Amino acid sequence: MKNRIKVARAEVNITQGELAEKIGVTRQAVNSIELGKYVPSTLLALKMAHYFGKTVEELFMLEEGDL
Repeated sequence: MKNRIKVARAEVNITQGELAEKIGVTRQAVNSIELGKYVPSTLLALKMAHYFGKTVEELFMLEEGDL
């Protein structure tokens, strides 16, 4: 699964640590999500989308191998 979390963070100029604090996870969790090593739960994906004012679909995209 691809994501645009790093791009969204850059748009609002916040660090991984700042995002992590806002959504209630560790900086390492945000890093793992950005690198595609961890797929967030639905609740966490919704929290991220809400924080950035975007839809889940704008932040996370399925790749062909994910289907």
